[in-house]
Amino acid sequence: QVRLVESGGGLVQPGESLKLSCEVSGTISNINQMAWYRQAPGKQRELIAVVGNTDGPNYSNSVKGRFTISRDNAGDTVFLQMNRLKPEDTAVYYCNVNMNEYDDHRGWYSRDYWGQGTQVTVDY
Repeated sequence: QVRLVESGGGLVQPGESLKLSCEVSGTISNINQMAWYRQAPGKQRELIAVVGNTDGPNYSNSVKGRFTISRDNAGDTVFLQMNRLKPEDTAVYYCNVNMNEYDDHRGWYSRDYWGQGTQVTVDY
């Protein structure tokens, strides 16, 4: 069983920084990519940062230049450094991991795992 545990959310003022962490535990194999999504009230969940095994990180236009996604050397923790936060960054932030898994019926297939979400609020 794969489990993603996020931490680091909270309340900050505009212009401040936060760093989110997401630790992956359990049966980890063949991670294709790790990503951060967010969902603001009344809006759809959006992909904001992704890092693959071979590709460099990619960011949505809304966070490019302010947020940085990274992985630890073991590859089972992903971080999101958020700088110069704005009120419009307020959302629940979700960690996502995509892995290749195998079973006898389907062979190799791709599967997504999600964290429980962590609230980030940017306000005075």
